[in-house]
Amino acid sequence: MSYTIDRFLDGVTMEEAEERVRSALADAGFGVLTEIDVRETMKKKLGVDMPGYRILGACNPKMAHQALGIEPRVGAMLPCNVILRELEGGIEISAIDPVASMQAIDNPELTRVAGRVRDMLSDVVGNV
Repeated sequence: MSYTIDRFLDGVTMEEAEERVRSALADAGFGVLTEIDVRETMKKKLGVDMPGYRILGACNPKMAHQALGIEPRVGAMLPCNVILRELEGGIEISAIDPVASMQAIDNPELTRVAGRVRDMLSDVVGNV
């Protein structure tokens, strides 16, 4: 089972891709809680150069509230990360598949919520 939902955006910059991702997330009711510029961090902390790589920690408050009501410790697995990765010719967008990430928790009710979030994130990636 794949653990991400992926799409390649041909011929766009990191900034264009990020703008499109943020817009698609907002349209689906997600906010971005955390942002990590991995390339900048690796350069600053390790002196290593790498292609552009950003992690956006996205959260849909309604769905997070449902999940926390079912499994209070599930917050250790939130938010839903979406990455933007610079490749030759464009940007790859990858969102976590919440069903795959929640397999560690044996709770069918949580799995149903994760399935709804997966559908929402699939739509987000498809709409970028």
